[in-house]
Amino acid sequence: MSEEIKVGRISYLNVLPIYYPLESGLIRNNFNFFYGPPAQLNKLMAEGLLHIASTSSIEYLRHAEQYELVPDIAIGSCGPVQSVLLISRKPIADMKGCKILVSSQTHTSAALLEILLTEYIPVNPQYETGNATELLEAGERPEAILAIGDEALNLRHHEDYPYKLDLGEAWREWTGLPFIFGVWLVRKDVADKQEIKEAVRTLIKGKEWGQSNIDRMSEITAEKSILSPDEMKSYFEGLVYNLKEKEIKGLKVFAEYLKKSGQISQVPELKFIKI
Repeated sequence: MSEEIKVGRISYLNVLPIYYPLESGLIRNNFNFFYGPPAQLNKLMAEGLLHIASTSSIEYLRHAEQYELVPDIAIGSCGPVQSVLLISRKPIADMKGCKILVSSQTHTSAALLEILLTEYIPVNPQYETGNATELLEAGERPEAILAIGDEALNLRHHEDYPYKLDLGEAWREWTGLPFIFGVWLVRKDVADKQEIKEAVRTLIKGKEWGQSNIDRMSEITAEKSILSPDEMKSYFEGLVYNLKEKEIKGLKVFAEYLKKSGQISQVPELKFIKI
């Protein structure tokens, strides 16, 4: 295996258990990592500049014809996700017509929030895009904020936002299923190459190593976070890294609601790379 494999890597703490053994050399690979938020990786994949990437679920569901899914690897939750939060200055049920500031870094979480606040808690608010951290540091206080990733972990105890909706927990309460925020994709035009299949197997090995060493992962990740190792472990244990039957069903139900809300034109067949 000699060709360099270009791999899109979300720059969030939640995927460190998958990537740490690969980035640290514990598992040999010939990956060249490209770091960025989901929206940026989605764009690079669409432009054919990456071979494999972790991308948002909605990106796959919108453009499934271009990609094949990596089997049994995802990022999601089956309960509180802690890092995808709606924080509000007023009770969630009282947010009718309220403005919610949404990070431009997320597509899947924004779509999930819209579905939840239309179908599950029908308050039908308004949405605007912006940078919550910058506004808060400038002294502004938006009515409500959808925060994701490390920003959500940092803002979840903000004293000016006493009301919270954990989107992963709300989805599980509503549907009884895990919610899959991100999936790993291979571009269809390279999916038959043996070096790509080998790269996918290596990626899955990384995930398995991370899951088997979650205490070590929690200590390493806590060094880069405001969370303690115990808080980090609690966070990791609330996440789903698998893409098995129940997770696939959760992804399909999300797709059905996206179609109902007009965010995708059809529910695609989920196709996996054969390794």
